[in-house]
Amino acid sequence: MYHRIVAGKVRKTFAEISAGNWEAMVAGMAPEFTYRFYGDHALAGERHTQEALRRWWQRCFRLLPQTTFEVQDVLVAGWPWHTKVATAVTVDVGLVDGTRYQNVVHQFVTMRWGRITEVRTLEDTAVLERALSRLAAAGIEEAHAAPITDEVPAAV
Repeated sequence: MYHRIVAGKVRKTFAEISAGNWEAMVAGMAPEFTYRFYGDHALAGERHTQEALRRWWQRCFRLLPQTTFEVQDVLVAGWPWHTKVATAVTVDVGLVDGTRYQNVVHQFVTMRWGRITEVRTLEDTAVLERALSRLAAAGIEEAHAAPITDEVPAAV
């Protein structure tokens, strides 16, 4: 029963993000967490603070507005004091140049007492980097920006 509840919460959170409410995901983070997105691109990097995670989500939705996430699989193991969750999620969004960005995201999540302590996000980075390059070619410079981390950005 516990695993079913967790899987339902994961599906609900992705539905919230698809509706533009990424704050639902941020609210589920433990006071101390690691959020890692693998790769070498504008969405890559590692974050440990809610402020950095919010800046990351804001960038995601500036670059890929109206992204939809369709959960394909949610696997849950463990108990409330140490829960592991694995997801496969299809990502789909129209880009400003008229093409579509579609990919499959795999996340590996660790939870403790209902709060997320670690997220590791993997997807086909070649597909993502091509989409970001198309955005940059369309004049969206942020598509090639440095990853967002916990460090406060330099004043402009």
